[in-house]
Amino acid sequence: MTLATSPRELNDGTTIPAVGFGTAGLRGDDAVEAVTAALENGYRLIDTAVNYGNETEVSEAIRRSGVPREEIVVTSKIPGRHHAYDDAIASTRESLERLGLERIDVHLIHWPNPSQQKFHETWRALVQLRDDGLVRSPGVSNFTQAHLARVIDDTGVRPVINQIELHPYFPQEEMRRVDADLAIVTESWSPMGKRQAPFAEPVVKAAAEAHGVTPGQVVLRWQLQLGNLPIPLSRNPERQRENLDLDGFELTADEMAAITGLARPDGRLFGGNPDTHEEM
Repeated sequence: MTLATSPRELNDGTTIPAVGFGTAGLRGDDAVEAVTAALENGYRLIDTAVNYGNETEVSEAIRRSGVPREEIVVTSKIPGRHHAYDDAIASTRESLERLGLERIDVHLIHWPNPSQQKFHETWRALVQLRDDGLVRSPGVSNFTQAHLARVIDDTGVRPVINQIELHPYFPQEEMRRVDADLAIVTESWSPMGKRQAPFAEPVVKAAAEAHGVTPGQVVLRWQLQLGNLPIPLSRNPERQRENLDLDGFELTADEMAAITGLARPDGRLFGGNPDTHEEM
């Protein structure tokens, strides 16, 4: 077992691999081939969503891979148009059908969509779905401290995960502290910054050269040493293997600080402020 595939315990006592495979933007045959390759290369956490439009492809990839279902953690997400209690229940049942599963391992609210003021109803539905055995672990995505407080106060149940945009240009120090104080795992989407990946930054290049690894491996190791759970995406099987190969080196405190120091006042990839962004 490697660092990237070793289990992390969630606050409900279940476990999840330390690195996952993201699927946003993958569709059709490309999605099936990429996810199949990821499973064959050792990934055991697959992240999808209703709004990615690829739950059926993820199901096919799981079938093709031959990896036993019990070894795979599948994450999906409820979209904004399915907020409210009954809609969230129906959305989850539809996801289960597309995924060909009896249970979604980790099911998230994709965005809080605060103007709707229904995310707390959606959270109550997720807790009920957990109690009914259709969801193993309920979580959230793109939640702020105020959003987290609302759902926890409403149900007494803490999300197991808060999946947020997090990369060297946007390290989210405050939200990481909030999540940690609540024993919620911070999961990083776009963990390398997509098209703005900081691979040419001198501090990243220097760390890569010092440890004999790639800049991408440096950024993912930075994520792990911060305590985050990154979900990188790559269609390239060689790069998939590289993204799991994070053993054998450790970033120094100075290297960690220098990479975190790349933070920009608003390093978001787009205008995805959870207090204003709406995704239906």
